[in-house]
Amino acid sequence: MAESGEALLKKVYYEDCPGCKQDQRNEMHRGIPIKEFFFIWIVVLCNSLPISSLFPFLYFMIRDFHVAKREEDIGFYAGYVGSAFMIGRALTSVLWGIIADRYGRKPVIIIGTVSVIIFNTLFGLSTTLWMAVSMRFLLGSCNGLLGPIKAYASEVTRQEYQTLGVSVVSTSWGIGLIIGPALGGFLAQPAEKYPSIFSKNSLFGRFPYFLPCLCISLIAIVVAIGSIWLPETLHMHNGKNKEKFTLSDDLEATSNGSDLKEKIEETIESGQVSKGNLFTNWPLISSIIVYCVFSLHDMAYTEIFSLWAVSDRKYGGLSFSSNDVGVVLAISGFGLLVFQIFLYPTVEKIVGPIRVMRLAAALSIPLLSSYPFVAMLSGLSLALVINCASVLKNAFSPQHQRGAANGISMTAMSIFKAIGPGGGGALFSWAQKRQVASFLPGDQMIFFLLNIVELSGLILTFKPFLALPNK
Repeated sequence: MAESGEALLKKVYYEDCPGCKQDQRNEMHRGIPIKEFFFIWIVVLCNSLPISSLFPFLYFMIRDFHVAKREEDIGFYAGYVGSAFMIGRALTSVLWGIIADRYGRKPVIIIGTVSVIIFNTLFGLSTTLWMAVSMRFLLGSCNGLLGPIKAYASEVTRQEYQTLGVSVVSTSWGIGLIIGPALGGFLAQPAEKYPSIFSKNSLFGRFPYFLPCLCISLIAIVVAIGSIWLPETLHMHNGKNKEKFTLSDDLEATSNGSDLKEKIEETIESGQVSKGNLFTNWPLISSIIVYCVFSLHDMAYTEIFSLWAVSDRKYGGLSFSSNDVGVVLAISGFGLLVFQIFLYPTVEKIVGPIRVMRLAAALSIPLLSSYPFVAMLSGLSLALVINCASVLKNAFSPQHQRGAANGISMTAMSIFKAIGPGGGGALFSWAQKRQVASFLPGDQMIFFLLNIVELSGLILTFKPFLALPNK
């Protein structure tokens, strides 16, 4: 019995298995894998840049397509472009997860990065609405590395640094959502902003939104080349007993068999694994629903805020330039990053994630209600108020994302995130046509509807809607 126990506790490494080779490297190298984490950071940063880089100039791009008959209709068509990426991701997120589990994390990482090079470049060269929509859709369809890169970050290091690896992914993603809008805001329409450098007859004059896309694609080229040397971490045992390896790992991590059984039961009860049909696991499904509603709200807000900020003051907007929108989005993104790193962990520890979510949703409602009145300000007071409001709104977005743990939840959230920009753009166009309505005229209606979604999410965080796992 003792000998059989020792055999189980001893790890088995298979020859020519990249996952086994990586585990051996992890065993030998006991420090933080700085080089591997740096590569992960760069890959995630590169792939997050295109997601939000278009928002500062999207309004002007749709205007230049001359597809909208009236200025109030621009938001409607902008919704198509804003939704296309998430629709593509919703359709393929489970597929990319399957590919990553069957053929490896590295191919998915490289394909996703190459898709940025190709489709993001072509998006910058778009001359029609449908070219822009199709390029964003293809970019979302081929870029499915967020889930696999999280798995990769936990597999490329020892167990004690796995949480740090996932944090590297989240932090890099957040930084990308800061730099992306800044690039889009400052580099779009360069012939108008920097006529001494770019002439109107140059490539960047004829394609005013190509420069920010080109810069991102150049970064992606460097990252794609560097990804060739990334080690694979997937276990490929050519039909041999992979369960033996997994069982040995689990037994080694626990003191005895009963501890392992408790560990598995705890995982099931926590909602990470369903005992039967996944859709009967109500604690998991209810968490996904809540997060999907908030995702819908956040994506709709991002689309609407950018359109509202650049629209003319006669329609209740702020008449901002793409530069101005880029600055606001970059500042709010930086504020969110600071909040996530320094404040949120402490607040969550004190009051718990569910109460934090409820408080954030409750505070967002009066904040959003004030936005239509912000348009009455101008100059320095407008800049201060809109930046503070944007930082607070981002900080009030739910930070607890444990519901996004599998391909099904990623697909569901991508669908809701696709509905957000499309629905938000259509509602924005409709609201701009209601400037003289007696009830909630103009943009007051659109922010009122955003608050309805936020309130729905808040209600869903209470019982019996949200079922928390038993502890």
